[in-house]
Amino acid sequence: MAKVTLKGNPVNLSGELPAVGSTAPDFALVAADLSEKSLKDFAGKKKILTINPSYDTGTCAAAARQFNKAATKHGDAVVLVISGDLPFAQKRFCEAEGLSNVVTLSAFRSSFAKDYGIEIQDGPLKALTARSVVVLDENNKVLKTQLVPEITQEPDYADIEAALS
Repeated sequence: MAKVTLKGNPVNLSGELPAVGSTAPDFALVAADLSEKSLKDFAGKKKILTINPSYDTGTCAAAARQFNKAATKHGDAVVLVISGDLPFAQKRFCEAEGLSNVVTLSAFRSSFAKDYGIEIQDGPLKALTARSVVVLDENNKVLKTQLVPEITQEPDYADIEAALS
């Protein structure tokens, strides 16, 4: 079981991120229009799964803005912005921020957090997703994972972008 911290306090997660080289677990996440999306909906594209607890925090919002910019640099990739927020809240956030290069997906009625080993098990954010990034190739093979060790910190963007090259 992986561990991270929240403001320096230890937080346990439900498991481990998928291993580099493995095939990513499929998912059924909820899009802004309440339809369900799975990996096959993004077939033939590299995928950046940027996973955050909630876009209603400054750090999560900053990550979404940064990945929205990165999406314009990688035409062969799609950026999936995933959190436990309801699809309505995700849509409002992206509209307010002018984020049009990402696809929002909600984990609110799925096993995604457990399947990817990033469900927070204790503390004030219990049941939300830990901040992490998973980069997949066109065939859903895991190219890179990044579990951000402190939930209040942003991911290493350069490291993620390098995985797409």
